[in-house]
Amino acid sequence: MTFANVADRNSIENESAWEDRDMPITTFQMLTKTATAHGPRNALSFQLQSGPSDPCETLSWTQLQEQTAQVANMLRGLGVGETDVVAYMLPNCNEAVLTYLGGQVAGIVNPINPLLEPEQISSILRETNAKVLVTLKAFPKTDLPQKAAEAVAMAPNVETVLEVDLHRYLTGIKKLIVPLIRPKNPISHKAKVLSFTAEMNKQQKTLAFEDSKADRVAAYFHTGGTTGMPKVAQHRYSGIIYNAWLGDRLLFTENDVQICPLPMFHVFAAIVSLGASIGSGAHIVFPTPQGYRGDGVFDNFWKLVERHKVTFMITVPTAMSALMQRKVNADISTLRLAFCGSAPLPLELYRRFEEAAGVNICEGYGLTEATCLVSINPPEGEKKVGSIGIPFPHTDIRIVNPATQTDCGVDEIGEICVSSPGVYDGKTYTEAAKNKDLFYPGEESPLKAKVQYLRTGDLGRLDPDGYLWITGRAKDLIIRGGHNIDPAEIEEALAGHPAVAFAGAIGQPDPHAGELPCAYVELVDGATITEDELMEYAKEHIHERAAFPKHLEIMDELPKTAVGKVFKPALRKSAITRIFNAALEKAGYAARVQVVVEDKKRGLVAQVSKPDGLDEAAAAKILSGYATKWEWAD
Repeated sequence: MTFANVADRNSIENESAWEDRDMPITTFQMLTKTATAHGPRNALSFQLQSGPSDPCETLSWTQLQEQTAQVANMLRGLGVGETDVVAYMLPNCNEAVLTYLGGQVAGIVNPINPLLEPEQISSILRETNAKVLVTLKAFPKTDLPQKAAEAVAMAPNVETVLEVDLHRYLTGIKKLIVPLIRPKNPISHKAKVLSFTAEMNKQQKTLAFEDSKADRVAAYFHTGGTTGMPKVAQHRYSGIIYNAWLGDRLLFTENDVQICPLPMFHVFAAIVSLGASIGSGAHIVFPTPQGYRGDGVFDNFWKLVERHKVTFMITVPTAMSALMQRKVNADISTLRLAFCGSAPLPLELYRRFEEAAGVNICEGYGLTEATCLVSINPPEGEKKVGSIGIPFPHTDIRIVNPATQTDCGVDEIGEICVSSPGVYDGKTYTEAAKNKDLFYPGEESPLKAKVQYLRTGDLGRLDPDGYLWITGRAKDLIIRGGHNIDPAEIEEALAGHPAVAFAGAIGQPDPHAGELPCAYVELVDGATITEDELMEYAKEHIHERAAFPKHLEIMDELPKTAVGKVFKPALRKSAITRIFNAALEKAGYAARVQVVVEDKKRGLVAQVSKPDGLDEAAAAKILSGYATKWEWAD
């Protein structure tokens, strides 16, 4: 059956209730089913370097299943049970995939962003009570092992550290040189340190213990964490398998090859992309440890598509923008679709990419809290550029007015709320307090009354054809004197300028209005334009006068998350620092904002220096005129 419109979606859904479908219960059951069907076919490929002829290690489905069993056996031997946590902090490599899979077979797997600082990493390790951490052995050009050692020293619950050595992927002269220049990895903790490969190779290739008999929590994925304490979302087998089923049913067959240069600590790569391959038998390729961030990946990307005969690419707008600054210099005739997520895709970039690469783009929507997938522009149907498509089968969307908690009408904007097999009703986060007020109850029928609808925090609407549109973030609303301003209006206006690659709008502190809109932009390579010219352009193209930016700043690069979203907390910190410092300087005080931190309960807090001779009371009066929290620095 095709998947082209809402009618097709409903037909698939009406075949059977999700609970009545004959689905595997666990990840290992699903992997075993695929390995049985497609054993000798390519399953997983990884290459350490990005060249189109650089060495590449490929595992068949049989090998992937056997090595997953070995990793699970190894972890059980280290005392990991079904409720114990195996964290991993790794760049992309075959071991990251094996740990992700084996970790959830043995216990609960917990991927961690390697870009975080040791304090944030340790806070995740303590929050999840991780028993084992899998990370890198010291290797040139990475500080990840050092950060891991610091984090484990602050997380005494970690009993064992398993080290992955990327040296095994090297060939030629580099294989000889690296041992000579390998940095030392200072061990500052009491955990036992073992070799991942050596311990795995001791294990048998079939599961040495009984696989889980029922659905359970199998993974923890953190959200945020670049500042402050991340929230940790719980994912059950059923949600992970639901995502894999969607990939198999709607997108892939065993004849497809997808290239995924996104990090394996993120749900997009792990649950969506890898999951779709495990569900369908499609070959998945991970180029370089850093994915799109790896040396030469953008320059060699089209040649990698040709090398692996890629049919489906996983991407984000920032990567698409970078690729459009390079020529398509290879035979990419096998490429059929590009699945784009994580952030809104500008219309002009959409058009340029489709014209240059000759492939269709499907924008999709998902979130960590819902075990990811929610909707997609249907691969075989109308793709409304700017929309995030139609809900997947067995996913129900409500657009709710937060003030009245009633459903909005067609094209009426409210909060997007989701019910699906991926939503863990009432238990989304490990920290119970964070689940408070996170759900709305269903109202359509006695059955729906038992269903919880996850509040996504995204504002959006459903159009007459059933397509979902995101209009902004509820928490990103700029509230100017009680008037709500959607930052998307400012961002879309600025993104329409040919010199602008990306735009981010936030509310900057104001003592009178509470917040005033301000904007930050990143230009396309080689573009020349002034901030004043962009400000005039913004005023011409923003329809609401109250939304005109009071400040506009061009940055070399906007701060972004690992999957390409503009990271607005960093912009807010910049705005707070600028506004507070300007107010203090104008009043003649030498105090300055030293840093803006994210407090777990208070949100963003400015820490202000207290120089000798400062009239503290007078300076405090200036700062207390703003709604933004502040405190004197120690």
